[in-house]
Amino acid sequence: MSQTVTKESKAERNKALVLEAFDTLFNKRDYAAAEQYWSPNYIQHSAHIEPGREGLFNLIQGIPASLKYEAGVIVADGDFVIVHGRFSGFGAPVNWIAADILRIEDGILVEHWDVLQDEATEEQSKSKAPMFGSSFPIYS
Repeated sequence: MSQTVTKESKAERNKALVLEAFDTLFNKRDYAAAEQYWSPNYIQHSAHIEPGREGLFNLIQGIPASLKYEAGVIVADGDFVIVHGRFSGFGAPVNWIAADILRIEDGILVEHWDVLQDEATEEQSKSKAPMFGSSFPIYS
């Protein structure tokens, strides 16, 4: 019984860590505070981001301050967390829907993979269900 509780507690801690880290970096843009969440030896697998923690931080520094990150579904298993989220206000004509996969070691983010997709409008969606949240985006 105690193993199950410990595993659930670790999963909950890891999910909270990822949500706090993403909010700190993407929404608050507090780079000094964000350093506590990302390992100096961070391994980046994204095709959109330069290597390491510096690559991620440099990318965010170069994106307009209007960048907004919203988290949706989040799941954790062992040292891995997957969060389904939306990036908006970063200067592209459409929002990005992301599935971010993070590996956590000793309470710090050490590795990252992502899958990114443009957020579809209702007219573009064959399913007629929003990709994120409960409503479709409206682009001008």
